[in-house]
Amino acid sequence: MSMDIRDDRASEPSSAPSTGLAAGPAAPLQGPPPSPVPPLQAVLPLQAEPPAPPAPPVPLGEDETAVYGWVLDHQSADPLRAAADLGTTPEACRAALDRLIALRLVVPEPVAGADPGRPAPARAVDPDAVVTALTAPLQETIHESQLRLQRVRDDFERLRERFLRGRAEASPCSLEVIPSLEEVRAALNRASAACRTEMMTSQPGGTRDPEAMTEALARDTALLERGIRIRTLYHHTARFNGPSQAYVAAASALGAEYRTAHELFGRIIIFDRALAFIPDHLGSWGAVAIREPSVVAYLCEIFEQTWTHATLFSEAGQDGLERVAKEVDLTIIRLLAAGLKDESIGRRLGMSLRTTRRHIADIMETLGAESRFQAGILASRAGLIDDGTEGTGDGGAPAPRS
Repeated sequence: MSMDIRDDRASEPSSAPSTGLAAGPAAPLQGPPPSPVPPLQAVLPLQAEPPAPPAPPVPLGEDETAVYGWVLDHQSADPLRAAADLGTTPEACRAALDRLIALRLVVPEPVAGADPGRPAPARAVDPDAVVTALTAPLQETIHESQLRLQRVRDDFERLRERFLRGRAEASPCSLEVIPSLEEVRAALNRASAACRTEMMTSQPGGTRDPEAMTEALARDTALLERGIRIRTLYHHTARFNGPSQAYVAAASALGAEYRTAHELFGRIIIFDRALAFIPDHLGSWGAVAIREPSVVAYLCEIFEQTWTHATLFSEAGQDGLERVAKEVDLTIIRLLAAGLKDESIGRRLGMSLRTTRRHIADIMETLGAESRFQAGILASRAGLIDDGTEGTGDGGAPAPRS
């Protein structure tokens, strides 16, 4: 449908005054020779039925606003006087007057017997009296668009119900692979809307995108306002990330809980201890949704063990940062002694490769080591490496119950 918002009632009889400024039948005008900027009556012939005001192609500008105010104050449609008073050109004032008259915001009121060579009086019309008729077609277009939008939503709601029913029938083992990022977001949004008690998340990595953190805060705020408990695990390195610090401070004030650990078991989101999302094994943007109660309970237990040994994020502003930095260095030493490469250490600790290598260089310099092997020996002599019994204490899998 066209977006033209001109009034379709232009052909209806109207009692509005004529827009012509000269009285009597149209005829050659008598009087003094025209000035360089002709009066409006010289370019506006008499019309028995003036057309309805068209919609402005662009918003009214400063010229129209200024000229409208001048007409309101002086009751005249004289572009020369208006230009002199407003400090602009007669051409600009005439263009503004033409537009205001076309929109019926200014109505010339010719006086019988008046000098046809002089500008006729004019009246500024109440904008509220014009805008209703002017915008009625647009309002109708918007209403029709809203109806079409609702029909589309209703159609997709029926498809959604069929999709969810088919997915449940096709996944008897309560395991669903979600292939694309868009579908993962849709599934997470549905799970968030259906969440009733708590959400637990583990978010490895130390760097956070500010825009993503803003979106996350809006989503978590909606959950917290519904009384949902939110607990999130981060790597220690998140404490040194500005967007993460701002996000945690804002969400913590609303009741969310955050802790950090030097190692995490991976990325996971669990809703109501009944539905868990984990990344797919391909490392893509896909995910796997798990509903099988025993598997979900096992994942919850892993989360609880890590949560118990993790450090409150709120302590980072005091002596927590120094303690966290020491924990990170000790973990790097242990992983170096285990033979892990820089890339693997970085992934385990949520660090970039560059940051990981900088930490390793600082550690070797502190120990006075010239090689990784020597660093491991010196760290062991200094009692910085445990005996290997601590490997699963922070993020390891829970032992099977007997």
